[in-house]
Amino acid sequence: MQNLDELEPGITAVIKAFDIENMPLKLIEMGCLPGNQIMLIQKAPFSDPLYIKLDQSHLAISREIAKHIIVEPA
Repeated sequence: MQNLDELEPGITAVIKAFDIENMPLKLIEMGCLPGNQIMLIQKAPFSDPLYIKLDQSHLAISREIAKHIIVEPA
């Protein structure tokens, strides 16, 4: 298992856990929950922000938030 910010672009992973204290409620409402698939599409220059695909949504999240999402490559 690894943090989302350590995932290589183009790799699909399954969310295993996250730090509830550091997770924005909006991401949880959009389906960023354990068991759901997430894919890192691209990293911006200097690796911040990260462009991800969560279910059918495309989002940009900060690297700081991605550090708190634990994933396992599928």
